This record gives sequence, C-alpha cells and structure tokens, in this order.
Amino acid sequence: MTKFLEKDYETLKQKTQYASWRTLRLACERQGVVSPSFKTFSIAVRQRPGFEQTLKRKGSRAAYQLDPFYWELEQSTPRHGDRPFEIVHIDHTQMDVWSVCAQTGRPLGRPWLTLMTDAFSRRILSIYMTFDPPSYRSCMMVLRECVRRHSRFPQTIVVDGGREFQSGYFESLLARYECTKKCRPPAKARFGSTCERLFGTTNKQLIHNLQGNTQISRQVRQVTKGIDPESQAIWPLKELHQRLVEYAYEIYDTIDHPALGQSPRAAMDDGFLRSGMRLHRIVPYNQEFHIFTLPTTRRGTAQVCLGRGVKIHYLYYWCEAFRDPSVENTKVAVRYDPFDAGTAYAFVNNQWAECHSEYYTKFQSHSERELQLVTEELHRRRKNHSGQACITAKKLAEFLESVENDEKILAQRLSDLETRSIYSSSPTAPPRRLAPVANSSEPPPRPLSTQDSLSYSTYGEM
Repeated sequence: MTKFLEKDYETLKQKTQYASWRTLRLACERQGVVSPSFKTFSIAVRQRPGFEQTLKRKGSRAAYQLDPFYWELEQSTPRHGDRPFEIVHIDHTQMDVWSVCAQTGRPLGRPWLTLMTDAFSRRILSIYMTFDPPSYRSCMMVLRECVRRHSRFPQTIVVDGGREFQSGYFESLLARYECTKKCRPPAKARFGSTCERLFGTTNKQLIHNLQGNTQISRQVRQVTKGIDPESQAIWPLKELHQRLVEYAYEIYDTIDHPALGQSPRAAMDDGFLRSGMRLHRIVPYNQEFHIFTLPTTRRGTAQVCLGRGVKIHYLYYWCEAFRDPSVENTKVAVRYDPFDAGTAYAFVNNQWAECHSEYYTKFQSHSERELQLVTEELHRRRKNHSGQACITAKKLAEFLESVENDEKILAQRLSDLETRSIYSSSPTAPPRRLAPVANSSEPPPRPLSTQDSLSYSTYGEM
C-alpha cells in the first residue's frame, strides 16, 4: 500500500483515491495477497505528510501554502526591521471597483492602486492611483508622495519581480538617495505579507462596501446586465481617491493593529523615540528631488540642435539657455515629464532648465501614453506605404486635433483627465524653481519642411 501511495497516487496525474485503490486491489489479486479496504487506504492517504504529498501531486506553488512558516532567522533578527523607514514594501493591485468619468459618467475601468507601506509600523506611507497599468510612473509617483508627506526616503525597499522595478532610472533614483532594493522570490507572497495583507484589508473595510465593486464578478455565471459592476459604477476617480486617502491616512492609521497592539501611527512615533529621528535621512521636497523622480531617455542625454533645442521622443524642446554658443551641438542630460508632453528638463550650465516643446500649447495637456496611441494609429494608416513612416512633431500635433472621435484615444484622454484632477492642486507639483523658466514662445527657427521629418519604426526613446 505504501508503494502504491508513493508511485501511483502521489504523482502529477493526480489520480483519485478510488482509482489508485482499484489499481492496488487488482495488483493484490494477481499476487494472491489480501488487499486493504478503501477506508484503510483513505486513512493512509491522510496520514502522509501534506506538504510532500501536495508537492508531488500539484507542484511547488500549490505546496507553498503548506510550507512551514519561518517566524525568524534568529532570536535577535527582526523580520520587519527594528525602526521606521528601515524596510518598506511597494506593490500594485487593480482595485475591485469601477470608476467613471466625472464629466460624462461613462465607465472608464478599474483603476490601479500602488501602495507604499512601512514594515515596522504597518503604516501606509503613500498611495497612488491611476488608470494606467503599473509602470515607472507609478513607482516614481509613490516615492514622490512619500517624500512630500514625510520628508524621508526609506533605507530598504522590498519589491516583486515586476518589470517596472527593473528600470534603470528607478534604480538610479534609489542609488542617488542610498536606498537598497530587495526583490521578493517569485510565487512566494509571504515575503511581502505586510503589503499583500493590506490590499485585502482595504478591500474588506472600504472597497467592497462601495457601489460598483466587483465581488459578484467572481461568480461569472451569476452576473447579468442589470447587476454588472460596470453598469452600477458611480465613483469618479477624484472622489474615489479622496475617500481612499481619508481611509489610509486617518482611519486605518489610527485603528489598533492586531500584530502591534497599537495603531500604526503610534507604532511609528514609538519607533522614532527608541531609535532616534535620524535627521541624516531627511530628504527635502524641492525642485531637485522633483526632477530626480522624472524619467530620462534610454541614453540619458540628447544633443542640442542649433536653433531647435533637444529632441526627446521625436519632439523638440527649447529653452533660452540653448542660445549659449558653448552649449550648441553638445550633449546634455535630459528628463521629461510623463504627464506633460509639452515640458522637459535639460541640465545646462550646472543647473536644470525647464524646456518647452515647439508645439507646447497643443501638447501640454496630452500624456506620453496618449502620444504613443496616436503614433501607433499613424503607423497602422501608413503600413501599406512604407516599412518606416516619417512623422514629425507638426504632423503629430495636427493629428491630435483630428482624433477627438477616436474611442481608444478619447478613453485614454478621459483617464488622464481624471488622474490629473487628483494632483492638480498639488501635492506632487514642485514647490520652487531652481532655474528660470524659459519663455513659452517658440524660437525663431526656419519654418518646418519635409527635410525636418525623421524616420522611425516604433514609438520609443531616442
């Protein structure tokens, strides 16, 4: 019986107990041996080690739930650090509620939520909501919000294996402020339990009590048109964000946590009293930090073209500092604002200068993601003519005015509008300016011609 349990039942075939017992009984009859009863066989199955049995039948991911839990490595090793801001977790999830446009009432989709939590005190340090899937924008914005609220940068950040955490500009930002990044092992959620559990708590206490939540969607066959969460949605992104901020920073922050015996806010205050304020970890929320949270191009630099400025994502950006003869035809470090395609920054004469696009008035209200959708549409229109399309900034600007009825572009534009409505008052806007802002008027270059167009195959970074 033990042999059949190991070789026949505990295999990836996942045979039922009855089928395996029938095979055992047939083998016993052939050898003239009295076979055990099905009840005896079932008792023997239950007495086998659960972790090893599940590992053999269903694999490592299924057996992970039965894996022994290691509470600590040593008696003196805290699992979540021994002071606030020593270990923090960042993770994303798609919220279980539909959001609508504040102007039209049209459903826009389920927003994505990015949380940054302190492992020691379980306190929510910052949140960020957007309709776009997790990307470098979410990582940068949640770190920016953390510094704005607490004027501190964490010492260690624990993340999963997502591609948004592997980008060069995210790692350079962490290196700039002496922060260590640690990646959780794949398919082992316990390493991020403080953040993963918080998602469930937020759903249970807030999200699942809102109209338009997606709990019913788990039973697909029970969903009808009348109870579809998409048709029941009434929450605009701005109002949903306000309620979530109130819950995270005022309600959850002041309720006793079962693992702490006190509220997260009180736990952080006590942690500062025991470990000290550590003033050397203070990070001022100024123009310098604001620029460091902006992404850069693939090479990190761009060449200053005579009379045109720097080219970023096929758009030219200009500022008065480019008139300096010593700067012309040189390569300068550049960064761009993913939420404003009309603004970028260039490091000129040892300071960051704000640059405006040659079509600033038309591009300033369009996000980078929307421009990408526009470019893809132009590629689809021109794919029968050439393998490479010539698209200039002027053509992009003119096309943006003619795609108002395009459903895909319009949906993205409404999503960006809802996202900007949250941060327009702004927590995330830079509090002061280090360099004078360049005049928004265009430089007096020669008029655009077909020679100025450039060829490319995909919308990417230059």
